Formats: sequence, C-alpha cells, structure tokens
Amino acid sequence: MPIRLRFSLHGHCKNRILHLVAVDQRARRDAMPTELLGIYHRYPTGEPSQKTIEWSVDRIRYWLSVGAIPTKAVSKLLEAGNILKPTSPYHSSASRPTSESEPTSTSQHALSTVPVMNSRQRSDVPPPSPRSSLKRLA
Repeated sequence: MPIRLRFSLHGHCKNRILHLVAVDQRARRDAMPTELLGIYHRYPTGEPSQKTIEWSVDRIRYWLSVGAIPTKAVSKLLEAGNILKPTSPYHSSASRPTSESEPTSTSQHALSTVPVMNSRQRSDVPPPSPRSSLKRLA
C-alpha cells in the first residue's frame, strides 16, 4: 500500500483549510486519511497577518523514513519549514538548477543577441487580408 503525503481540502468556499495527511495514493482527495499530520491555513490571519501551519514534525519524518512520497506542493512546504533539504530526492530535476545550466562569466560574453521575430515578421507567413476584400452574403 503506497503512502503519499498530500493535502486534503476542508473548510468553507472562501476560507479553505488544507490538512496535511498521510493517505493511500489510490484514495480520493478527501478520503479518510491514515494519519492527520498538520493543518495549513493558507490565508493570512491574526494581528501580524501571517499564514500559519501546525504540524507534527516527528510524525512527518517518520512517514518520510518509511517511504511515504510527498506531492510537489507538500515538498515545497516541507522545504520552507526546513524538514526537507533542497537536495532531497523528492524534487523534480527540472526544479533544481544544475551546474551545467548556470552560465559562467566567460560564457556570458560569448552569447550573441538574435532578434526574435513574431508571426507577422516571418516571410513564410502571408500578411492578413484586409476586411474590405471580404464579400458580404446578402
């Protein structure tokens, strides 16, 4: 039974609350979770006007240690809370910059500028016909 850490949507229309849950990945979004791990209030409230999250760090670390896989949104939140490291295996490779894609100071000077052409500047596309040439059907 593969377990995922994901959000479960609760609350009223204009005041959505997300529950961080450990649940079977085949279950529907609002299914009964295996365990409730936290509550995320994503709309700023209170005097300092901050988003709040209440979670059990020990239980989240336990589920990660037994092989639970967090969703992208949950992994971003866990990274912001310093539970996951930015180099964790749960991040996609597209979100992490690689050393090859970072330009060096010498390669920045070697880049040439190429003008970008839109569809009207391209020679293979004919210009649009004027409206006056359209015949009206009576």
